Amino acid sequence: MQDFDFAIIGAGIAGVSAAYHLAPQLASGGRVVILEREHVPAYHTTGRSAALHSETYGNASIRAITVASGRFYRQPPAGFTDHPLLTPRGAIVAGRAEQEAAIKAAAADYAQLVPSVRWLDPAEVLHLQPLLKPEAASGGAVFEPEADDMDVAAIHAGFLKGARAAGGVLRLNAEVTALDRKDGRWTIRLRDGESVSAANIVNASGAWADVLGALAGCAPIGLVPKRRTAFTFDSPQGLDLTHLPMVIDFDESFYFKPEVGQFLGSLADETPSPPCDAQPEEIDVATAVDRIETASTLTIRRIKNKWAGLRSFVADKSLVAGYDPKVEGFFWLAGQGGYGIQTAAAAGRLATNLALGKGLPVDIASLGVAEAALSPARFTAPFTAK
Repeated sequence: MQDFDFAIIGAGIAGVSAAYHLAPQLASGGRVVILEREHVPAYHTTGRSAALHSETYGNASIRAITVASGRFYRQPPAGFTDHPLLTPRGAIVAGRAEQEAAIKAAAADYAQLVPSVRWLDPAEVLHLQPLLKPEAASGGAVFEPEADDMDVAAIHAGFLKGARAAGGVLRLNAEVTALDRKDGRWTIRLRDGESVSAANIVNASGAWADVLGALAGCAPIGLVPKRRTAFTFDSPQGLDLTHLPMVIDFDESFYFKPEVGQFLGSLADETPSPPCDAQPEEIDVATAVDRIETASTLTIRRIKNKWAGLRSFVADKSLVAGYDPKVEGFFWLAGQGGYGIQTAAAAGRLATNLALGKGLPVDIASLGVAEAALSPARFTAPFTAK
């Protein structure tokens, strides 16, 4: 049975980013293994992302971690990648006239962390994104000029390559079926009958995080996987998409994003689902098409590709990163929701610090992120004497 210091369960973006930061920090001889149930890494949610790095998306904690991650993605370490991880896109969150006050307030709030964010009046919105109909932007929009397209495959590959270079091991087709802890070590039993030993487990299993936690005897953190459906469609012939920003409805009831020669669209749905290989629902695609066509001049004649992924949230929609308060050696790295890739660089680094008992990195804490706000202990019901 192979022995490791840390066994990371899940080879999506959470698992590989944690391995990238963790493996180089272990003492000589310390090792990390990434156990992935599928035949390839990043099979589920990571490979089904809308691929936008937005520093205005999510709650305050998520936005701060995203800002810290952006610093890494814009200037990655030498050898991480051979081309840019982020490329300019821009994003507008547009709404109707009756929403103008709320849109202005949101822009002012976001600008406290990201100073380039501002409110656009309706004329400015239509100048930047002429595909929108005037009524869809009559309340103006939050404009995030520094929102970027992400090269998700290159980001994931860079983390995985770096983890392996530091001695990390990736095992595919390695579904965990049982967890037992004895004498300060975990025995991790796999579907193929083999076992792995580790001092610590990092639960980066995405939608399956509470399932894995239960195998270890942990109380659930209340994770709810939510299905989101997306699809691609052709852009109008001759339209230059290079400088067109992504469009998000202020109610987040749809979005569409220009890509190379096509658009990506979504209903922005959040339908609760059990952990599974999520599949798109025809009604979600049809509803999204109707909303996009109602708000814009686009006509969607053919769906090129469609897919669905699971975005997993806890009640406060913040990241869960920290050791379980009652189960020794079990570290949670879960609840990434729809923010996993945009937060991964900083999330992997803060998780590594917390797993090694070093506290939050100073630069991340300085952005307003608090260890207690990430800890799984926040879901533990307080003791009440009877």
